[in-house]
Amino acid sequence: MTDDHTLSARIDALEMRLTEQDVVLDDLNATITAQWRQIDALTRHLAKLVEQVEEAGARTGTGAPEPPPPHY
Repeated sequence: MTDDHTLSARIDALEMRLTEQDVVLDDLNATITAQWRQIDALTRHLAKLVEQVEEAGARTGTGAPEPPPPHY
């Protein structure tokens, strides 16, 4: 009976660890999914900003750098 009890206790412990690991994996998956969404949004935002900067440069004409401000 002692062997059955020990084996049962070990199986119970393994089942608890497996359940905890499943929860951790689900949490990590949710975190990674949220991060990818944020990265995607930031990437799109950066692309828009680059486009705006390029358009602003095209509007100024030659694209030559502006002269430094007088305090330099």
